[in-house]
Amino acid sequence: MRSVLVDAGPLIALADRSDKHHRRVAAFLRRFEGRLLTTWPVLAEACHFLPARTQVDFLRWADAGGVSVFELHESAFAALADWKEKYLDLPMDPADATLLWVAQQTGVLEILTIDLKDFSVYRLPGGKALRPVL
Repeated sequence: MRSVLVDAGPLIALADRSDKHHRRVAAFLRRFEGRLLTTWPVLAEACHFLPARTQVDFLRWADAGGVSVFELHESAFAALADWKEKYLDLPMDPADATLLWVAQQTGVLEILTIDLKDFSVYRLPGGKALRPVL
């Protein structure tokens, strides 16, 4: 099954019909056959930007299988700190760093994001970039 990493922006857009990216994200997901893969920090970031009622609906969607959560381990902290340090000039938020860590752990290199400015700069060890699918 195809897996695609998902950043907070598309999750916010999907949950909030008034978001300018809602239609584009919803259209992508209608066509997408596979698994969306994310982390708890990404879900927390998405919820932070959603109204309380929308957060409830969003979490119910996630619980119903809308997204799979890759668990982070304490062993990830050093890599997260290294990426944050490398990209201090952007700056990289912690949720983005977790997505790079998941990509490194799983080999999943496709990402559903609207943050092309930052994700076009980020690199995995060895220089590989994540490939936006939207």
